[in-house]
Amino acid sequence: MKSHPQSIDPAVLELLPKASSDGVETVWDRYEAQQPQCGFGSLGVCCRHCVQGPCRIDPFGNGPKAGVCGAGADVIVARNLLRQVAAGAAAHVDHAYDVVEALELAAKGEINYAITDEAKLHRVAQGLEIEISGKTTAEVALAVVKAAYADLENHGKRPAKWLMSHAPQERVALWASLGILPRNPDREIREALHQTTMGMDGDPVNLVLATAKQGLVDGYSGLKLATDMQDILFGTPAPVVTEANLGVLKEDYVNLIVHGHVPLLSEKIVYWAAKLQEEARLAGAQGILVSGICCTGNEVLMRKGIPLVTNYLAQELAIVTGAVDAMVVDVQCIMPSLTQVASCYHTEIITTMPIVKLPGAAHIPFTLENADEAAQEIVRKAISSYTRRDPQKVHIPNYRRKIMAGFSVEAVVGALATVNPADPLKPLIDNIVNGNILGVVATVGCNNVKVTQDSLHVELVKELIKNNVLVVATGCSAHALAKAGFMNSEGTETYAGEGLKAVLGAIGQAAGLGAPLPPVLHMGSCVDNSRIGDLVTAIAKYLKVDSALLPVAASAPEPQHEKALSIGTWAVTMGLTTHLGVVPPVLGSKAVAELLTQGLTDVIGGKFYIETDAQKAAQGLIEDIRAKRKKLGLPG
Repeated sequence: MKSHPQSIDPAVLELLPKASSDGVETVWDRYEAQQPQCGFGSLGVCCRHCVQGPCRIDPFGNGPKAGVCGAGADVIVARNLLRQVAAGAAAHVDHAYDVVEALELAAKGEINYAITDEAKLHRVAQGLEIEISGKTTAEVALAVVKAAYADLENHGKRPAKWLMSHAPQERVALWASLGILPRNPDREIREALHQTTMGMDGDPVNLVLATAKQGLVDGYSGLKLATDMQDILFGTPAPVVTEANLGVLKEDYVNLIVHGHVPLLSEKIVYWAAKLQEEARLAGAQGILVSGICCTGNEVLMRKGIPLVTNYLAQELAIVTGAVDAMVVDVQCIMPSLTQVASCYHTEIITTMPIVKLPGAAHIPFTLENADEAAQEIVRKAISSYTRRDPQKVHIPNYRRKIMAGFSVEAVVGALATVNPADPLKPLIDNIVNGNILGVVATVGCNNVKVTQDSLHVELVKELIKNNVLVVATGCSAHALAKAGFMNSEGTETYAGEGLKAVLGAIGQAAGLGAPLPPVLHMGSCVDNSRIGDLVTAIAKYLKVDSALLPVAASAPEPQHEKALSIGTWAVTMGLTTHLGVVPPVLGSKAVAELLTQGLTDVIGGKFYIETDAQKAAQGLIEDIRAKRKKLGLPG
């Protein structure tokens, strides 16, 4: 007996019986096998931080009230949360470091990557107060790299420069007063691990403030830094049109899927797949189709128009189609089960990074220096795999949706400039002020097998846009909403409220589209949440108010990764109400739960809002937006 429907995606529902008949175990099967899951872990009241444990607190009060060392539920829950958020921040900072290194080597001419967006490079340099006049592009790039490395080499008390140069100044003053301005991001992550070891911090309030600091590490030394570097190297996204869902796969093509998060490799694969089309034709295929899963998919979608296959939870089912010749992975959100699934088919799973290896996968080492060679080898491996494909095992569901993506902040401002070239933000602000746009909600993050795949994303957003809330989306949330038809002009006609529809129609016509903009703007991958932060910062600066006062909120409808918790924590530090549609492991401590959902508002402006029902969550976010509008003296 299934605990809940697996998905609302018809392509997924069509493939699950095939997986079963092919003898493939999926994430949903493994979830059912885990039932009942550990209640202590779900509440966050178990601790294994030292070898005296594991210890657990009885949430009902009949058993142990403290661990061996004396830590109670409040301390254990707060420590566990801080460690999770620090891990999420570490993932994004490590990603950012890789791209900074790439920009350095590209500027020195030591690797075959170009600096694609000189205008973005100059904007970033000017924001960092770097003098650019009289300097070559390479010299400016190296100066930007030096500034990025300076944060990672900071051994003093100076706050991180990337934060100080890009965050809203009202927020910076608040964070300084709370003592949570991060310095060297690596030092802050190390300190969080130290702070949560046995015999250290026993104050849940202090631990929650340390968690807020990790959110800032993630937001600026992870998300913002990575996005800036990637835009400089690969170009700032502009609107592109493509398709999403498993139906984008083509039976008569070599299907090569890129999966993971960092575009350093996937950009090269897209390039070499185009160059090696003739080799695919000689092998009997019509050509090579590159498509994407998770955030690597979002990255090459935004810049190259590469179609999206699916999001996190259905990554195994892409292989179950029998049409995927190779899936190449870099880092993050990669299920170890992929090789077991692939063993039932001809699919090659190819790992590329030294910190991500899977038994049974081919490993083709990727470095910046050998990027072209590795990409060519991967593409040729996919072509070779195609010749071994069993046509009897191929079944591609005929589900795909047209999507418009590529809405970087620069692209949004560009579209608004067609309405008011002299003051591009004015049309957006005017329509928020007059109530045509009630507010803005950013939906981000993952799928979680504990809920029906995509359901919370889709139902939440459907209610928001019906009530004239503009939605921007990243990560696997963007995949879910693309598959559901919210990222094309038809979505505006079908789902948007009258005020929102009028605004999107006017901008679309002014931009020469001949149709409205989509009701959900695709802003990119998980690290591209920094684009949402940039937009919030720009609106706050325009209105000369603290970002905590804006009618803006965030939501992670189906969070599952530690990165989602760190991104959400950053959003809260920005002063935003941040919805989580899956309960995080904090309910074992009433004190910590109240701090996160109520107490933080008093000191930091934002808060977490937990609601597992999509309709109630949407109404809660709308009420929050209306309350902020009232404080600003706006109608609605």
